[in-house]
Amino acid sequence: MAGEGGGLFAGFRVLGRFSGHVPHVLRYHGRHREFYLATAVGRSVHTYNVKKLGIVAVSNSLPQDITCLAADRMLIFAAYDNILHAFARNKEVVHTYEGHKARIHLLQPFGDHVISVDIDNVLIVWNIQSEEEYLQVDFDKASFAVSAVLHPSTYLNKILLGSEQGSLQLWNIRSNKLLYSFPGWHLAVTTLEQAPAVDVVAIGLVSGRIIVHNIKFDETLMKFQQDWGPVMAIAFRTDGHPVMAAGSPIGHIALWDLEEKKLLCQMQDAHSTAIAGMSFVPGEPLLITNGADNAIRVWIFDGPGGTGRVLRSRMGHSAPPTRIRYHGQNGEQILSAGQDGTLQSFSTVHEKFNKSLGRGSINKKKSKKKGLKLDTMALPPITVFASEVAHQSDWDSIVACHQGYITCTTWNYQKTSMGAHKLRPEEFSKHKPIDIYATVVDITSCGNFAVIGLSTGQVDVYNMQSGIHRGCYGKDRAHEGAVRGVAVDGLNQLIITAGSEGLIKFWKFKTKDLVYSTELSSSPSAILLHRDSGILGIAFDDFSISVLDIETRKIVRTFSGHHGRINDMTFSPDGRWLITSSMDCTIKTWDLPSGCLIDCFLVDSAAVSLTMSPTGDFLASTHVDDLGIYLWSNRSLYSLVSLRPLPADYEPSMVTRPSTCPVQDVDVAGDEETCDEMMEYVSPEQLGEQLVTLSSLPESRWKNLLSLDVIKKKNKPREPPKVPKSAPFFIPTVPGLIPRYLAPEEENDTQSKVVNLGVLAQKSDFYIHLEEALSTNEYAAPLNLLKSLGPSNIEIELRGLAPEGGGSMEVMLSFLRMIGMMLNKKYNFELAQAYLALFLKLHLKILSSEPNLLEEVSRLSTQLEETWIHLRTLFSQSLCVLTYMKSALL
Repeated sequence: MAGEGGGLFAGFRVLGRFSGHVPHVLRYHGRHREFYLATAVGRSVHTYNVKKLGIVAVSNSLPQDITCLAADRMLIFAAYDNILHAFARNKEVVHTYEGHKARIHLLQPFGDHVISVDIDNVLIVWNIQSEEEYLQVDFDKASFAVSAVLHPSTYLNKILLGSEQGSLQLWNIRSNKLLYSFPGWHLAVTTLEQAPAVDVVAIGLVSGRIIVHNIKFDETLMKFQQDWGPVMAIAFRTDGHPVMAAGSPIGHIALWDLEEKKLLCQMQDAHSTAIAGMSFVPGEPLLITNGADNAIRVWIFDGPGGTGRVLRSRMGHSAPPTRIRYHGQNGEQILSAGQDGTLQSFSTVHEKFNKSLGRGSINKKKSKKKGLKLDTMALPPITVFASEVAHQSDWDSIVACHQGYITCTTWNYQKTSMGAHKLRPEEFSKHKPIDIYATVVDITSCGNFAVIGLSTGQVDVYNMQSGIHRGCYGKDRAHEGAVRGVAVDGLNQLIITAGSEGLIKFWKFKTKDLVYSTELSSSPSAILLHRDSGILGIAFDDFSISVLDIETRKIVRTFSGHHGRINDMTFSPDGRWLITSSMDCTIKTWDLPSGCLIDCFLVDSAAVSLTMSPTGDFLASTHVDDLGIYLWSNRSLYSLVSLRPLPADYEPSMVTRPSTCPVQDVDVAGDEETCDEMMEYVSPEQLGEQLVTLSSLPESRWKNLLSLDVIKKKNKPREPPKVPKSAPFFIPTVPGLIPRYLAPEEENDTQSKVVNLGVLAQKSDFYIHLEEALSTNEYAAPLNLLKSLGPSNIEIELRGLAPEGGGSMEVMLSFLRMIGMMLNKKYNFELAQAYLALFLKLHLKILSSEPNLLEEVSRLSTQLEETWIHLRTLFSQSLCVLTYMKSALL
């Protein structure tokens, strides 16, 4: 629905996706004289410049996730399943290579050819331009299962293959001959890397051993051993330092000195998952790494000891985010808490504004000493958090509760770090209970207080600046069951709490007295308050939703239609829409004024969390087992969208989630033209025959008709107009409200001196229409003509109706009947008054002497009086009600 441009929300782009498990590739652009980094993210390829690590291109999406990546000077090769594609200009697919029967897992560009190997041990050499198979070699999986491929430098037409059995083979692709077999070390080869020296290759083994081997003489030059498991990647420095880097499956990097043949240093926890790809920038002390933890890092080696520090990085969540909320009122920052235990801020404007607030920790100093892998001080993932921008520069502005943990933490957005306070009840300050934990949290709009609900039913208030406990609600506890939701109103007057026992309670914020309690139809699972409008959304365990007005404390709307647990809710900024996501993979938009479902669409993975931008332009969502934050644009802001209620049997269509590249909503206009429901409503001239309707003309067309003589007197020129010295450049136009060009006159050589009386006696179009209306009784044409004229022309036309102006009594009678028709039909009401007033002012003497005209005028007077009495009664009633509403004490 939204994907086709027919719904309320259209997929825009995804935030927070930077890297995957596929190794990156490094390319040099000769014309730009710059290095570029390409990574596979889902179904597309991202290209970054190494200088600033800014994204410069996003490729078109492939049908499935990319599993293998390689690049040469001109093209990027990406494979999914058994199909290989080639991207040009980092964007569009220009070549497709089909021929493999199994999944491709190795790629190697090779001059005008590209080599691909699938998991069935079939090696195919493709001609890049013609897309034809140049060579196909089948290997026996039992004796030689290909696990790595490399083209040794200066070895023309030759490739080196490593196997899971440990042996290596050197092949000539042009002649299709096996040149040499290396016996190996009886351990599976995981990676092959060309050393800066010719004929020298580094071989990574599954045992963690690294062999630096001369393949020309089949001699081992040196051996190294790392104790972190298989060698995942190898890279060599080429800026004059003989250093080799090796990556491990647990995220550590070892740096080896090739001259001293010893370990130089270790870079532990470079990534939280396995090192997927690693490469040194040629001629520079920069190491680029990427991993499946959704991070790209550029390390610089400029310090003592040979170790590297992070120079630039792009990182998102390494585990799926569980909770997202917009931070601030500008709609440019989204706070996100993930299952990896981190709290991060993603910018909707540019990735350079992204922030990571780090991981939650019981003791930050001890955590820094122990490191990530041995960190027993790490807190569980954040489940719920609340933030406020007020006073965020003075003290902590974010409060969060953790999974199965009683202590809530504060976070400082300005310092991008965990805050100073740990908020938990005093009775648990010395020991940590096992089965009691914080469930919900909220922060006041002033940023001074945090309200925390516990699984025992207790609700506590803490000061955000000092972290001091400021009291609790209820004698022992606020609810009998676990607290499922807390919300504070915008003025710190009321606090609303919801318990699992099915009660919702209203408390005085300052005095902590119970004001009101009501029982709900089912056990609530979550509540959400829209502070500006005082509307509270309540999600229930039976998959229904209710909307409660906190002023009247009554349920004003009830919605049902979800078929799974409701994961999250969000309000539109104006409070008109409530948007909900459920485990049934639907995202539904409910219109609160009409109480109807106005939009619904399906996604392939259930939305875990939702948040609507404070500016109303984007809806953000996170999904099950997905690392990205997806933005959906609100199409009602920039195009015509139907907000009609959806029928009860409506079947939502599946919508594909957007990629990193912003989606252009180009098919909207075409869809609207063909959709009958989306025809634009044209208001009729008159809604009902009994309603007095005014015209849509501006006041300048009729308000000054009676004052034209005064206006002309004021605008009278003080001196006569001067003739221009030269002819005007512009084409002359006919004076009037509607600009028209003056038709060229035919020049006659001979001009007659006889006066043409027919010109003087010429009738106007308005006069002719009034004459015709005497017989047809149709006054629409003269009225429309009169509406198109300006005040001066209207006066001229009405003066011309009198006999002394070239008119007749019959035409004057026809004009009065036209006014009578307007009063009968009750439209163009103010025009009828203005035209009639000017007519009476100009022709009062003639009307009093003609009995036919006098009779028509008396009939009009009766009509006017009846209509005015009716209008005056309505005005009086409205003024009376308005005065009562202003003065009465409600």
